[in-house]
Amino acid sequence: MSQPAQKDRPWLIRTYAGHSTAAASNALYRSNLAKGQTGLSVAFDLPTQTGYDSDHVLARGEVGKVGVPVAHLGDMRTLFDQIPLEQMNTSMTINATAPWLLSLYIAVAEEQGADVSKLQGTVQNDLIKEYLSRGTYICPPKPSLKMIADVAEYCYTNVPKWNPMNVCSYHLQEAGATPEQELAFALATATAVLDELKPRIDPADFPAVVGRISFFVNAGIRFVTEMCKMRAFVDLWDEICETRYGVTDPKFRRFRYGVQVNSLGLTEQQPENNVYRILIEMLAVTLSKKARARAVQLPAWNEALGLPRPWDQQWSMRMQQIMAFETDLLEYDDLFDGNPAVDAKVEELKAGARHELENLDAMGGAIAAIDYMKAQLVQSNAERLNRIEKGETVVVGVNKYQAGEQSPLMTGDGGIMVVDPAVEQDQIDRLNTWRAERDEAAVTSALADLRAAAQAGKNVMPASIICAKAGVTTGEWAAQMRAVHGEYRGPTGVSSGRSNMTEGLDDLRDAVDAVSDRLGRRLKFLVGKPGLDGHSNGAEQIAVRARDCGMDIAYEGIRLTPEEIVAAAREDEAHVVGLSILSGSHIPLVEDLMHRMQAAGLSHVPVIVGGIIPDDDADRLRAMGVARVYTPKDFELNTIMLDIVTLADPQAVAAE
Repeated sequence: MSQPAQKDRPWLIRTYAGHSTAAASNALYRSNLAKGQTGLSVAFDLPTQTGYDSDHVLARGEVGKVGVPVAHLGDMRTLFDQIPLEQMNTSMTINATAPWLLSLYIAVAEEQGADVSKLQGTVQNDLIKEYLSRGTYICPPKPSLKMIADVAEYCYTNVPKWNPMNVCSYHLQEAGATPEQELAFALATATAVLDELKPRIDPADFPAVVGRISFFVNAGIRFVTEMCKMRAFVDLWDEICETRYGVTDPKFRRFRYGVQVNSLGLTEQQPENNVYRILIEMLAVTLSKKARARAVQLPAWNEALGLPRPWDQQWSMRMQQIMAFETDLLEYDDLFDGNPAVDAKVEELKAGARHELENLDAMGGAIAAIDYMKAQLVQSNAERLNRIEKGETVVVGVNKYQAGEQSPLMTGDGGIMVVDPAVEQDQIDRLNTWRAERDEAAVTSALADLRAAAQAGKNVMPASIICAKAGVTTGEWAAQMRAVHGEYRGPTGVSSGRSNMTEGLDDLRDAVDAVSDRLGRRLKFLVGKPGLDGHSNGAEQIAVRARDCGMDIAYEGIRLTPEEIVAAAREDEAHVVGLSILSGSHIPLVEDLMHRMQAAGLSHVPVIVGGIIPDDDADRLRAMGVARVYTPKDFELNTIMLDIVTLADPQAVAAE
């Protein structure tokens, strides 16, 4: 193993950040840059991601929670105040509204006097994984794919250093994907986008366009497997670019990726252990020079508890800096070339991924295979949780070595940052002021031109940039896309038939049968996801286990209003209602739902709630009448099932 002539440059060091307001997020960015961060990674709130203004009914309780609200050019201007965009490398985690947020970014850059052709950064802009795992889609798959290509085509001509699409396998792993599924589903997404783009681009320029496609991946705790997965990604992408697209220049076939390591494996129990998990997971994407990440952002140790504070993010950033600047990692060539164990594992992963890619190709590609891929992920996640419940997969502090000392990190503010509920009204007030002060005629004209471009199948980027400058809002832009292309409800991946994973469920099934007899019909359990949170993995697994226990389940998927859930509970005559909320908006949403349950004469129906819920909030929910509150530490699904049976049992209710 030789030392290279000069030390390699470190990867871009980022933290994924944004909360409350554009002004608060701007202060955080400038502080992080002063601490040595070398790129920005913007987290947007759920209304911004799903194309709603902050005052929309579905935005209630969601404003500024999981990211920054950006409703118009004024918000974007504030977000990047005193940050010279021409010199910055900015990653924006945005998908359905990617053309719009990029338009706002370009408009702000122009106001700053930047040369737009020099802008560097990435919009995630991967809608396919939204249908499979994260749920911030708006329109159906085909028009969404067309808009991904619009951004790529526009950037290729006007913003050539910008990565117009970040194929995101990160959320596939969070939804339970095996390494082979993560490889195959991500690569199938990339080929779907390139196939859509190819007819639009001069063949001579197409290899350079291929070279701008980047990836955003996940690295889990099995770090040898994960490192081999990254080497497999490098090989398979090189192969696809050469054989499928005829790209001869190896520079354009390079697998360029950013990473955030796994949040799925972070534990609420003994959360200080997460620091070690994050470090080990970072090794998978930094140790191997041949497959090293271009940019790294790490979660904070307390993300299973709630929103990290600036100190927590700084701690994660220091981990990267110590690895990059204190160790000798960047002084050596690849550490694993020619290692027989590594080579064998890489080949095994490639074979599994190729087999799955052939399967997807036979179905007509990623867009045609969305229902299939979703069902596969739900199944893989069920198997993963099963292994943890049985103790086959050890999670320290969760299903083994549970006894431990109280963490001193959890004192004082509870170890997390809480967004002030007043932020929402402040944002709405600013939005109303913005609307009142803009030129309405310019807005009306710009929106009409945007709609006409979308209807005619033209590239929506030029019209979107004009809308941005005219003062159009995020909700108004997305409303035009909804009007032209329609809305979409993605597959849930939860079938009505029982699975074959029934080991250990006999007693629960007997209990469900007995209670169903006493109720006079099959125990009906309604699973609902109110608000804009699209992370449906937990809700899906609860629904799957309830189904396998013999309950009659109703699960319609994500993004329902409390009103719609109450209407479904009344119509289905549900015996128990279960809500899943991971975005931190549980208090306003559950409060609304409980009032509506009472008004509908359903206050006798028990409501249970699961999510990332601090202890004080859990007490508040119980005071509202919620029967049970579950957090990530409640990983034994069968215990939850037993609670549902007990809550529905007329005998148990009578005994109380």
